[in-house]
Amino acid sequence: MRSVPRELALRYVLSLAIYVAAGFAEIAGCFSFWLWLKEGRSPVYLVPGVAALILFAVLLTRIDSATAGRAYAAYGGIYIATALAWLWLVEGVRPDRWDLAGASLALCGAALILFGPRIR
Repeated sequence: MRSVPRELALRYVLSLAIYVAAGFAEIAGCFSFWLWLKEGRSPVYLVPGVAALILFAVLLTRIDSATAGRAYAAYGGIYIATALAWLWLVEGVRPDRWDLAGASLALCGAALILFGPRIR
């Protein structure tokens, strides 16, 4: 079995960290709107929410990809898993086996998009 060169492995880890950070930033930003519109909280909640959404957009531009569409497509799978982590950590609801199965499928799809061999 071939080993992954250290530099490439570090790029993978950095990309994963950026995707997870972007996921939490997007969910935090959207959650502020949720709190305001669905739970009647103050519009002041939107200020950090908008800042989080800006951070989300900036983070996604840091992904090492030649195309935005591929970076965003792979992000979709990471987002699903991150949303379930948010569900558990912030909202206190433990994901069930169906949540975990769906997230696993989405992560497999993201991995195919990110790591699949490309014809250049």
